[in-house]
Amino acid sequence: MVDEQVLRMQQLIRELNEASDAYYNGRAELMTDYEWDARFDELKQLEQRTGTTLPDSPTQKVSEDSITGQKEEHEFAALSLAKTKQPAELVKWAEERPIWISWKLDGLTLVVTYDGGQLTKVVTRGNGHIGTNITHLSKAINGIPQKIDYKGHTVIRGEAVISYDDFDKFLIESGEDYANPRNLASGSLTLKDVEEVRQRHIQWIPFTLVHTDEEIVSWGDRMTWLEQQGFHPVEHRLINHPDLASVESCLAAFTQEVTSKQNPYPVDGLVICYDDTEYAQTGSITGHHATRAGLAFKWQDEAAETILQEIEWSCAASTISPVAIFRPVELEGTTVKRASLCNISECERLGIGSKGTEISVIKANKIIPKVIKVNRTEGTLEIPQECPVCHAKTEIRISEASGTKTLHCTNNECPAKQLKKFARFVSKEGMNIDGISEQTLAKFINLGWISEYADLYDLKIHIRELAQMEGFGEKSASNIIHSIEKSANVEAHRLLYALNIPLCGLDVCKRLLSAYAIDELVAESIKQTGDLFDPMKEASEVFAHINGIGPEKSASFVNWFRDAHNMERYSHLREKIKVTQASNEPTGNKCEGLTFVITGDVHHFKNRNELKAYIESQGGKVASAVSGSTSFLINNDITSTSGKNQKAQQLGIPIISEDDFVERFR
Repeated sequence: MVDEQVLRMQQLIRELNEASDAYYNGRAELMTDYEWDARFDELKQLEQRTGTTLPDSPTQKVSEDSITGQKEEHEFAALSLAKTKQPAELVKWAEERPIWISWKLDGLTLVVTYDGGQLTKVVTRGNGHIGTNITHLSKAINGIPQKIDYKGHTVIRGEAVISYDDFDKFLIESGEDYANPRNLASGSLTLKDVEEVRQRHIQWIPFTLVHTDEEIVSWGDRMTWLEQQGFHPVEHRLINHPDLASVESCLAAFTQEVTSKQNPYPVDGLVICYDDTEYAQTGSITGHHATRAGLAFKWQDEAAETILQEIEWSCAASTISPVAIFRPVELEGTTVKRASLCNISECERLGIGSKGTEISVIKANKIIPKVIKVNRTEGTLEIPQECPVCHAKTEIRISEASGTKTLHCTNNECPAKQLKKFARFVSKEGMNIDGISEQTLAKFINLGWISEYADLYDLKIHIRELAQMEGFGEKSASNIIHSIEKSANVEAHRLLYALNIPLCGLDVCKRLLSAYAIDELVAESIKQTGDLFDPMKEASEVFAHINGIGPEKSASFVNWFRDAHNMERYSHLREKIKVTQASNEPTGNKCEGLTFVITGDVHHFKNRNELKAYIESQGGKVASAVSGSTSFLINNDITSTSGKNQKAQQLGIPIISEDDFVERFR
């Protein structure tokens, strides 16, 4: 019996270590978090039952990245946290002491050190004791200042993450294939080119102040200290008296942010730590966990069994991805009937068959529907030989870096390859056309109604057909046409963003337009002679002088407009729309010299972006996090115990409602 248990432990160790190696080094996922946790828990139980811990057990070590470069020993070991899925265990761990709860961000941990106010090194977590020095990439990572006011020795731990929005934009603009934002963040830090890393929009978010020469024993005060130095630490909430009711209430608030997608960054749980940092250091070391350093809370995934009805092959961007369509199940309070299977490799790993296959499904981290295992297979997976949209031949490609198998349409002009671009075109940041989802765009493409952006402005000729389509009707069809007509009057930066020019996000578009009028900008990027620019300049030099642009973005913008096909489509679009360009100068001074932070819902303004635009038009600034430089926090729930409210109270910063703001500054 013992021999069987040891053999099972050996198998689990091998599977877990292989999966961790892939996970931490940006390669294809070998198992879901759900599967990893189940195997890890089984291994721990076997170790306790047998009293044996085998070499290389993941319960006794921290997985390490394989980023190449100079290795560096950590001044303070970065041990991992024990985890729980039970609120009651969290309460027991808290021991009635004040605790903080914050996001467990899903990225790559970086340790940042300052001496004399200067950044001295940035090191990956590695195996917790030795990491890789990537200081040369620090200027390409948002959130890591090169200088701080404090002159003493400072060590900060934080997570390098990529937002869901930036992840989607990168896939559209680059055509590359990554499974999720964490994979992109991890893969990006293996690059040598600083500018290439900068294009990935990695954000470093501090989650703990490891060391400062100042004596600060409160974890909350340490986070406030970080804010005063100009950092934007992870969102955190205090529970002074952690009983089951208060803990469950706080967990529910974080869960609501996850399920409503208010948090822009990927997370894989929460972190709990004591406010008393001296007490936190008194724990023992068990395996690779410091028992009082913190506790990780992971949501208990709710699984449901169902029957596969079909595999839908969805052609978008650069790949044709398999999607599982199954009998509807109730998960986390919603009805779920489809889940992406990512790629062919994932289907093979799971053992996906055809119609009738029994599967188990979860909503990973309360958000993303995911097939976690196959319980019984029926038939075999059929990989389409032709594209479901244009019917051109398909081909399977295998990534050299990860070995992942993906399916591709061989037709470069396949309309479905433009779906993500059309989605960005109609998005709120782009042309702001309400009522048109990706699914609706896919229908329009498949019907042959749109093949270029200008075609959207001719959709009114199909209004009767649209009204008769399933899920629409006359009212929704009329609303879509009205929204399209309304969007025909557009601001210049929205138009440029909507064009899907590689490397040209909203910030780049605004920077270009801060220097030139749109017609001058486009004309200069395509003409061969003229007074404004030397005609002998390379495309990379034309706009490189503009702050925040640089040679690569300049070349991308110029070459896009020099392409005759792009220019023809742009000309067609300009015939359908009217473009306005607002002045960049403030129109008033009611907010001059003030910095605001906005949180929660608004009601006087359409949304927070409109309120932000008003503040900037009146000479003010809007920051994303409360710090010592904040003048006012705007929150309609003034009595809220949210992290931002608590920070404002700690720093003595006034919290005002939107009504107060309107009365004072409008």
